[in-house]
Parts: sequence; C-alpha cells; structure tokens
Amino acid sequence: MTLPKAETTLRSQAGSASIDRLPFAFARDQQVILDGTQLIVGPSATDMGLREAQRRASGIGAALTVLDSTETDFTAALNRVYQAGSDASDTGLSFDLAETAGPNRQPDLLEDSSDAPVIQLVNQLLRRAVSSGASDLHIEPYEGGLRARMRVDGFLQKIMDRNDVPVRRVVSRLKVMAGLDIAETRLPQDGRIPLSMGGRMIDTRVSSLPGNYGERIVLRILDRSAGLMELTDLGLSDRQVALLERMSALPNGIILATGPTGAGKTTTLYSLLKLANRDERNIVTVEDPIEYDLPGISQSQINADIGMTFANGLRATLRQDPDVILVGEIRDAETGSVAAQAALTGHLVFSSLHANGSVGAVVRLRDLGLDDFLIAATLRGVVAQRLLRRLCSECTAPRALTTSETALFTRHGIDVPAHLNEPVGCDTCGPSGYLGRVGIFEMIEVGEALRGAIDAGANETQMRALALKESETLFGQGLEQVAAGHTSLSETLRVVGDVA
Repeated sequence: MTLPKAETTLRSQAGSASIDRLPFAFARDQQVILDGTQLIVGPSATDMGLREAQRRASGIGAALTVLDSTETDFTAALNRVYQAGSDASDTGLSFDLAETAGPNRQPDLLEDSSDAPVIQLVNQLLRRAVSSGASDLHIEPYEGGLRARMRVDGFLQKIMDRNDVPVRRVVSRLKVMAGLDIAETRLPQDGRIPLSMGGRMIDTRVSSLPGNYGERIVLRILDRSAGLMELTDLGLSDRQVALLERMSALPNGIILATGPTGAGKTTTLYSLLKLANRDERNIVTVEDPIEYDLPGISQSQINADIGMTFANGLRATLRQDPDVILVGEIRDAETGSVAAQAALTGHLVFSSLHANGSVGAVVRLRDLGLDDFLIAATLRGVVAQRLLRRLCSECTAPRALTTSETALFTRHGIDVPAHLNEPVGCDTCGPSGYLGRVGIFEMIEVGEALRGAIDAGANETQMRALALKESETLFGQGLEQVAAGHTSLSETLRVVGDVA
C-alpha cells in the first residue's frame, strides 16, 4: 500500500501541535496510531485510516512524522499509547466488552463505549485489575453498598467502596458476560469471560456465591499472553532444575505439584511438560481450564456439566495411546485411582494436589482412599511450592540480625547472612516495599528408603525425616531467599511459618 504523498513526513500550514488520539477500535482495525505528532503505521494500514489521521492533523495545523512498524511493534505501540496516562479509577473512562465485539474476535478492554454507567463501571474494574497484574477480582455486596478488591502479589487491595452503586445490576452485568443464568440467585454458578486488552488475550473464570446482601462474584484472571517462564526464572536452584529434568525423563509413575490455590502449581506442571515434550512422545492433557496453549501437545477441557470430569477425561486419554498425561488436579478417589492405574500401566502422569507439603501429599493420597502399596508403587516425586513477595530493589533497608534469628539460620543449616533486608516503600512499589514474587520449592524424589516407609504405613514425621534435610524444607528454602536478600524474614514466616 502506498502512503499519501509517499513522504515520511506529512506537513500542514502551521507548526506542530497535540492531536487527539484516534478511537482505539479504529486505530487497531485500520492499523494507524496517532501518538502526539507521530503517525505509527502498521503493515496492514488502510487508506481510510491514513486519511483520517491527515484530516485531524490538518484541522489544527500540525506536522505528522510517519513511522512504519512491524506487526509486533505496532501491537506494542497500541498497548503503550492507549494504556498510558489513563487510570482505570477515572470515572470518565468507559470501556465496552461485549456489545462492541464482533463475532470473530474477543472484546477488548481498551475499546471506547458510550453505554450505561453500569457497563462502564464493570469495565473500569476489569481493566484496573488486568493492568495491575491482579490474579483475582472480588465484587462484594454488603449492607452499605458494593466493595471491589483485587489480589496483587497475594494481597487483596481495595479499589472501590461505594454506596451509590446498583448492586444487582452490576452483578447481573458480570453474570451476562460470563454466560450465567441471571434469574438464578439462590445457587452458586461458574462461568468464564474471554477478553483481550490491546492484543493481550485475557481469560477469566467467574464464580458467583449467594449472600445476605446479594451475590458475591470472584473472577480469577489469567493473562494467556504472558507465556511460560523458564525454570531458572521460577526461583529454582540448579540442583532442583536437575531433579525436575530427571523426573520428567522417567518412563512411568506419578509426579505431583502441591500447594494452596495461587501458588503456581500449574506453571510448574507446564514447565515439566515442556521438559518432557519430545517428538517421540505423545502428550495429552485434561485441564480445567486450559491455561496456556502448548505447541505439539493435545489439550482437553473439563466440562463437568456434561460428564467430562477429570476421571472420565483421564480414562478417555488412556485410549489415545499416550506416553505422558497431565491431569489438572486429583481431587477425588476416582481420579486418584485412575491416575495410579495409568502409572502402573506404563504412563508418566503429572498432576496437582492440595496438600501442605511434599510429604503431606502421601497423607492426602491416603485420605483419598489409595492403598499404601499403590502409592509406593506409583509415586515418583512431589514438588511443594509457595510464592513469596520479592523485596523492591529501590527501597530495601538492611538491619542486623537478632540472636534468635541467627539461631534460626543455624538450626536449618544455612549460612548466617551479614544482615537482613526489610521493606520500606517507595513510588516504585507503593507503601508495601515489595514488587513481584519469587517461588520456593520443597522437592522429594521417592527412592527405595521412602518407598519402603510409604508401603509400611509410616507417618508424616517419619517420612519427612527420611526424605528432607532442614535446608530443603519450604521454610529452609524461604530462609535461603532471605539470606540472598530477595525477600524478608517476616514474609517467609507469614507464608510458610517455622514448622521445623
């Protein structure tokens, strides 16, 4: 396509001036962005878009510098220009999600909307949560009105508390977007809202729960465009990376990731799948939901409403000639039994389990009804993990250790650091003093000694003594991060506690 006048600079009668931005949807679809006096042109820019940019520049006598860009650079510029300087708490903002979306694309959080204030409010809250990197958004009706909170780095932050909001209309709006039954207010419901924000694909899982003052809505936010992190970026040591590589190469057995909701279990399992993914292996997953698209891997979505449960999905995958199977979660005796049978018949099974620690996974499997001999025969390894808030690099303050803190490091076999870092708070991180998170991991590989203890019905204390050194426990790994200056001792105690 030929640019107007074929020059790199378009000039009008007067000097440069500030030009109003094009509407987001127009800029995205026509592949043109007005950024001050720059015209950023995408590879598929249209004549209509260029003419409109020229018209706006000519209207105020401005000079436009035309910048050609690749598709990747154009998307990055689109995000930068339309997110810059626009606080989602600004009541003047209005973003539509569903009504302006065509049938073949996801609604975009940056699109303009002139719809009802309720729609604008809901979209502002969603956009604020996505922009802040929140993992969850809570919409909570109470006697005095409506409160909204978002979870960032594991902590809930209040972003709205108003008494003039039509609670039922806000809740109904979210339920409509998630495809839920707005007439049913007595029973919990689950759904999802696929979104995009400036080209970033966002998936949200929606849960409604009836309460005294209306239905409470919680949205779990997943940024699909973030991609998977490398193992070394997760906070794993070289020894732990080598152990994961060894476990992912096993021909059969069960490998579990344990921890509370939001601890990063799925990310660890996906990283294991990447290690196990080779051309000679057939890998099949059964997930709820499918969080990342993995090239070369067959992924299936759970749908309990029509009978596609984890157990039934796992049985179906066994007829697909798999070498490696990922089951999103072992949450009942049936799924655990099928997973164990799959491991016994020569398959490598990855799954997650809600347990407090690595050895605690054995206790949890017993609680689900699996026999000790079956656990001993199939379990190959367990990864327990937590996420600690990382100290802001701009504002940490060192302090001396107390006698009891020195003894804590000594008792766990970790070199005592010269000082401890404490959070302060600054413009970069806000008042918290933390920015981002780092993972800590407790890993066990089931060898002969531990296998015999499991088969003999040993309790958790006995198995822990066989499987882990003090420095290898979750608390010991947290102290390693404290000694390295990555987090504070108070944060480690808050998340893990001194359980040794």
